[in-house]
Amino acid sequence: MNPRLPYLRDKTSKLTVSPGVYIMKNKKSDIIYIGKAKNLHNRVSSYFRENPDHTPKVAAMVSNVYDYDFIVTDSEYEALLLECSLIKQHKPKYNILLKDDKGYHYIRISDEEYPRITNEKNTIQPGRYLGPYTSGFITKEAVSEANRVFMLPTCHRKFPQDIGKGRPCLNYHIKMCMGVCRGRISREEYNNAVEQAVEFIRSGSAQSVERMEEEMNQAAENLEFEKAAMLRDRITAVKKAAEKQKMINSGVDSADIIGIAEYYDGVYVSVLMYRENRLYDKAVFELEKPDGVEDLLSQFMQNFYYGKQDVPKTVIIGHMPEDAELITAMMEQQSGRRTKLHVPQKGRQLELLRLAKNNSAEYAAIKNDRTGKEVIALEQLAKSLGLAKPPRYIEAYDISNLSSESMVAGMVVFEDGRPLKKAYKRFTVKEQELQNDYGSMHEVLKRRLMHIVNQDGDEYFTRTPDLILLDGGKGHVNAVAPILRELGLNIPLFGMVKDNKHRTRAIATGGREIQINGLRSAFDLVTRIQDEVHRYSVAFMHSKHKKKTYSSELLTVKGIGEKKAAKLMMKYKTRANLLQATPDELAVTAGVNITVAEELWRILHN
Repeated sequence: MNPRLPYLRDKTSKLTVSPGVYIMKNKKSDIIYIGKAKNLHNRVSSYFRENPDHTPKVAAMVSNVYDYDFIVTDSEYEALLLECSLIKQHKPKYNILLKDDKGYHYIRISDEEYPRITNEKNTIQPGRYLGPYTSGFITKEAVSEANRVFMLPTCHRKFPQDIGKGRPCLNYHIKMCMGVCRGRISREEYNNAVEQAVEFIRSGSAQSVERMEEEMNQAAENLEFEKAAMLRDRITAVKKAAEKQKMINSGVDSADIIGIAEYYDGVYVSVLMYRENRLYDKAVFELEKPDGVEDLLSQFMQNFYYGKQDVPKTVIIGHMPEDAELITAMMEQQSGRRTKLHVPQKGRQLELLRLAKNNSAEYAAIKNDRTGKEVIALEQLAKSLGLAKPPRYIEAYDISNLSSESMVAGMVVFEDGRPLKKAYKRFTVKEQELQNDYGSMHEVLKRRLMHIVNQDGDEYFTRTPDLILLDGGKGHVNAVAPILRELGLNIPLFGMVKDNKHRTRAIATGGREIQINGLRSAFDLVTRIQDEVHRYSVAFMHSKHKKKTYSSELLTVKGIGEKKAAKLMMKYKTRANLLQATPDELAVTAGVNITVAEELWRILHN
C-alpha cells in the first residue's frame, strides 16, 4: 500500500470540481500518468479511496504516486487538448502511447533536368518530396506503379548526358520505359509525364484520367495524333492499374479506417488512410491492453489525431468512442472542416473496416507466431462469451461409451488456437454403473479439477484453463457448474451444442444458447475443438472395448483367472504380440503350467 495515501486523500478532498488535467508523479518527481477530467475532484478521488477496486495496472500506478499536480481548464474540450499535448511531451509510463519506431517514408522527385521518382527514408537529397508516409510498402508500391504506368526510366543512366549512348535496355523493349536514351523524347514531354505521374500519386486515378483525357482531346483537335495516341495508351495503363489495386470505387472519398485486434495482453491497431478514393497510407501500432478504465479507441484517436492537419472527412470505426464529441471537435478545429465518426452496419465501408481489422490481426499474428485467422477466432470467441480476454488455454471434454460398457472420457487442449496434444488426457468412468452422460461428466470434471486445487500431477493437470468446453448442451453445463462453485474455481464453462446431423450449432450456458455461426473464425475454431475431442474420446472407448473383449477371450481358458489374464495383457499389449509367443513363454508370463499354456495357445490360434 502507498504510505502517501493519507496525504493524497487530504489533498484531493480540497480539489476543485472544475474540468482540467491531473499529473501524477513519483518520488523522483517523474511524471508517470496524465489524465483529463470533467470533474477533477471526483476523478482524482477515485484513485485514492479507502476500498479501491483497481485493475493491476492502475493499482501499480497508484502505489507509485508520491504527489500530483493539476491544471484547471475552462472546458472539458480544453482539458482534452491539454492532456494530448502533455502526453506527447512527457510520454508517461502508464499512459497509452503510440510507439512507432519504424520511421517515415517519402516519395522524392529529384532536382534534375530529367527528374526521377524514387522512394526515400529521409529528405536529405535535393528535390521535391511527397509525404511523410508511415508505410514503406505503400510508398514503394506507389513509386513502382507510377514509374510503370507513365513509362519513366528506372535505370542508372544520367540524362541528358547519356542520351544516344548505347542501346535501350530491356524495359524499353517490354514497354515499361519510354526510352529517353534514344533521344526521341523532348525534355518538355518528359517533364509533362513526370508531373502526370506525381498527380497520379497525389490524387489517384480518377483525376489523373480526367486531366489526361482533356489533353488527349486537345491533341487530337490540334492533329497531334502521336501525342494523342501516347496519352490514350497512358490512360489505359492508369485505368488498368486502378482496377488492379482497387483505387477507383473504393467506396470512400476521404476516410481513415481504424481496425483493432486484441491478442492476450497486446492490442494491435491498424489505420488504413484513403484519400481521393484510393489507399494513400497505412499505419500499424502495438499497444498495451488497457485496464478497462479507459476506452482504448478513445485514447488512441486522441493520441493519433492530436496535432494532425491531414484529417479525413470520415473516420470509420467499430464502435463510437468515449469523448466522441470532444475528439470530433479537436479534429475539426485542426483541419478547418467537418469530420464525421461513422460505425458502419453494412456495405462497402463495413468491408473496409473488416479489412483494417484483418490487417491488425495479421500484424498480431506475425508478432506472436500465429495466423491472423487464429487471432480473430480467439478474439471473437472471447467477445461472444463475454470473456475479459481471449482464452489462451482451452480444455474440452467428451463422454463416450458403448451402452454401459467401456464408459470413458477424453480431454483435449487447445493453446493459442492450436491443439496441444501432449496435454491430452483420458479418463475411465469409475462411479457410474449404468450409462449416464451427466453423471459421467460430473465425475470426470471433479477428478480433473481436484488436480488444480491440490496442485498434484503434471504441469498440464495443475494448470488452470482459461475456458472449459463440454461436448453437450446446458444439461452438461449444469452438471459441472456446482463443482466449480464448490471448489472455488472461477473458470468460464460452456457447452458445445450439435444439431441433428452432429454438426456444431451453438454454445450453451446453464440456461440459454449463444449463436456463433455468424462469427466464422470463432465458429470454425469451436467446430475443430468439438470434432477433435469427439474423435479422441471415441478412439479411447474403442481401444478400451477391444481390450475388454481381448481379456474376456483369455478368461475362457480353464486355469486362467483375471489376475493371470492381466499379466498377459500387460506383457503383450496386443493380440498380435500374444500370437507370436510360444507356450513356454505364455506359461512363464501367466505363471501357469505347460498344459494350461498349451491350451491357451491352441484357443488363440484356432
